Amino acid sequence: MAAFSLPAGLPETVKAVLQPDIQTTDLVLTTIPLPKPTHPDDVLVRVHASAPCNGELLWAKNYPAMIPAGKLAVVGQDMAGTVVAAPAASGFTAGDEVFCRIDASRPGSASEYTLARASELARKPRTLGWVDAASVPLSALTAWQAVFEQGSLEAAGLRGDAAARQRNGAKRVLVTGASGSVGRWAVQLAALAGAGAVVALAGAAQGPGADAVRALGATEVVSYRETTLADWVAVDRAARECDLVVDMVGGSTLAGCWSVAKAGSGELISVNTPPDMVKPEALGSKTLGKSLFFIVSPRGSDLAQIAELIDAGKLKPAVDRAYAMEDFAAAFDRVESGKAQGKVIIKISDEA
Repeated sequence: MAAFSLPAGLPETVKAVLQPDIQTTDLVLTTIPLPKPTHPDDVLVRVHASAPCNGELLWAKNYPAMIPAGKLAVVGQDMAGTVVAAPAASGFTAGDEVFCRIDASRPGSASEYTLARASELARKPRTLGWVDAASVPLSALTAWQAVFEQGSLEAAGLRGDAAARQRNGAKRVLVTGASGSVGRWAVQLAALAGAGAVVALAGAAQGPGADAVRALGATEVVSYRETTLADWVAVDRAARECDLVVDMVGGSTLAGCWSVAKAGSGELISVNTPPDMVKPEALGSKTLGKSLFFIVSPRGSDLAQIAELIDAGKLKPAVDRAYAMEDFAAAFDRVESGKAQGKVIIKISDEA
């Protein structure tokens, strides 16, 4: 059981957006009992804003090994809110403004109150409001771990470590889906850490969209509408091959990434699909230093570093639209449309 008591005056029931049947993507706004801590690391948080994720309504159906049977299917794993009660040793106290990604195996945050583990939490960036803060966790954490943990760029370069920046400066990085919610963070982080070149694959190589990606730190923008990655790198392989390729897209784009990653030492990291599943037959003998798919870890310590960079004005989130809790269906429609330019947010409290 939890090692702390809840304060008096809390409601017995709270509003929440639920997925009643994992076999469908139907959602309802209903009431559930106030979440009660059962794990020694549980922290009770009053939620102000929650961020849904494209595809999350299919997770329990398609990946039953990841989602426990009988999980209370509160949606939206990203959130920003205020700590209500926390264990003494958690590092958090009532009133702390926090943000986090809740592990997908547990109920999410589209609820007036939710439980997060202390290890998942970080203090909310001081310079962000609730809506912007809720947009950060999944996308920024995924990019951070892809670039610095799965990939070999050194995070010390973000802090100005000269040796790390020199090593990062010797590397070329390609980011696919560069204008998407994860890609834009990967571009920013790679550039900020001092990567020698940051190539962004986006819809257009010129115009407002390309300019926006360049403003994030991309040194070159390649249009997937105008060329394939295999054709692009073949123009000047020695100059265009990349040491680290971070893929958000999968499919034929990920297959093309095999042509761009340097043979022998190149790293191909995908958050969409295991790269070996789409390796082109013509490149069957090509080996890389690393080719892998990974799932983000909801790590508060990483979020804390991201928050510092946001407060320093070095990283910027992007919000597409924010919806009232009662408009949850429209919020999910927008997420699933694939047309959102940034994160979609559901405002849970009147303070958001």
